This record gives sequence, C-alpha cells and structure tokens, in this order.
Amino acid sequence: MVRQHGIQSVWRMSMGLILGLWFGGCTPSAIDRPNSPDDDKPNIVSTSTMITDWTAQIGGDEIDLIGILKPGNDPHVYEPVPADTKTLEEADLILYNGYNLEPGLIRIMNATGVDAQKLAVGETVSPLQMQYEGQTVPDPHIWGNVENAIVMVETIRDALIERSPDDQAEFNQNADRLIADLEQLHTWIQQQTATIPTDRRKLVTTHDAFQYYANTYGLTVAGTLIGISTEEQPSAQTVQKLVNSIRGLKVPAIFAETTINPQLIKTVADEAGVNLASQELYSDSIGAPGSNGDTYIKMMVANTQAIVTNLGGQFTPFDATVEPQP
Repeated sequence: MVRQHGIQSVWRMSMGLILGLWFGGCTPSAIDRPNSPDDDKPNIVSTSTMITDWTAQIGGDEIDLIGILKPGNDPHVYEPVPADTKTLEEADLILYNGYNLEPGLIRIMNATGVDAQKLAVGETVSPLQMQYEGQTVPDPHIWGNVENAIVMVETIRDALIERSPDDQAEFNQNADRLIADLEQLHTWIQQQTATIPTDRRKLVTTHDAFQYYANTYGLTVAGTLIGISTEEQPSAQTVQKLVNSIRGLKVPAIFAETTINPQLIKTVADEAGVNLASQELYSDSIGAPGSNGDTYIKMMVANTQAIVTNLGGQFTPFDATVEPQP
C-alpha cells in the first residue's frame, strides 16, 4: 500500500456489487444495466471513482460499466468482498489506476480466474516519486495534474475502441468533449492559483496526495499531518509535535480531506493558531452524488476554490462553456 502517513483504515465499508453510480452533471455514469446473455456490449469494470467517471462519459450507452469503489472509499485500504471477485471475473476489460493505488483490488485482479484484459491507465503517465517506509516509490495520485487526467482519458478511449471498434465514432466524440473541458479546467486552475500571494503558496494537508497538484499549479507541499489516524485518538505527544511543525511552517491555513475525522485536525489547527479550511479536500475519491465534488471536474474545482480562498487568492467560478482567458 502506497501512502506516506499514519492514516490507516478509513471509510471501510462492506459493499456488494455496485451496478451503478450516477455522477451529477455529466453523461450517464455506471448506470444500472444488468448484463444478459444476448447483450453484446463490452463489460467494463473500473476501480477508482475518477476512472469510473471518465469511462462513463466516454463509453456512454455503448458499454456496460461497473465501478467497484464508491465515492468516499479509500482505494489504498479498500478490502475487496466476494462480489468484487465475481465482478472482476465476468469483466471483459478492467481499468485501474496502478502504481499500487488499489492494492487489495490489484491482488484480486492478479488471482487465478480473472482472465479479463487489465489496463493500468495511470501507468501511462510518468510518475513523480515519494518516500514510503524508507523506500522511493511512484506516487500514484497522478490525477492531481489535469494534464495527466487527459492522458488517462485518451488511454481509456483507445481501450474502449479496441474492445468495441463499431462504436469508435461515439467514443471519439465523447472523449473529445471531455478533453476540451479538461483543457479549460487545467488553464483555469493555473489562473486561480496564480492569484495566491507568493509567500502563501504552501499546502499542508492530512494526506500526501497533492504533490502533482502542487507541482503543476505553482504551490509547495509544505507538509502533511502524518500521525493522525481515523481509528484512534493521537497521543498528546503526537498532537504537540504536529502543532510545533505547523507553527514553524507559518501557513495561513491547513486542509483536511473528506476521509479524515475533522475534529482531530481542528484540535491541531486551534493549538497551532492557524485556520482549518471549512471545505475538506477531495483526494482519493470524488464526492458523493449531489455533492460539490461528484465528478472529477467538480472535485478539482472544489479543491481549487478551497485552496485559493484559504491561502489568500481570488477565486473566479469555473465555466466549461466559456473559453478561458490566455
């Protein structure tokens, strides 16, 4: 499991077969479409919620799509259930992130009986490196850079065309539309983060998942709150160590994520004398349906708004229908 912090099992949810996730504001996403013997649509299985979102938008009604992870699930610590094994065994194509983001599911994918084509769409991008347990390993959180997301979308498009060449025109059209929105999103994030005063472009989060975002959009990952777990109360010594570290960084705000107990982070922020951003960041998963982060694009917009406003920048709403200013 690749994760550089002490956060352990979070949002461990028993879940059955996920027949569909409807992500608001986009084309049909993993709609309930039970497979039948005479259904000639390819059976596509995706792991992370970001990949499910992209695949649903590209594939539309021409694929049967099942996303295993639900919004809010942490892929690092997700424990597969028997229904997941059945889902993977019945797939024609499995799309997953790779770089050991989802170790439990990768273990099942590599087991005997899973004969589907397997594609690590994230591994089509050259990774940044991170330290984990004294080793240098690839950082799997590559979607933090929207340009990487575009590469992953292109990879998914090509895989779907290979699986169902008769639907190539639709897959290309859907992918082109999504890529155009992502290109605007990338430019828009650059514009937003550029408004943050230079001495405030420091990002302190509870999860080491924002290296790609920071490197791409002109920020520095000043620190992560390693040592805070969702399962147990941190010791007084751990809290004090984190407080002293944050004070030394002299940042105006710190950020929690949607899978961490905010009360623990609030305690550290209060004692350190810094603001805790009211909007938690989405890291390894998009938000629940109806939330402000229930698609990849909305997730990135919500994160950018939280980061920019809390670090002293000026936020302008994102509109994918408007050409971004150069």
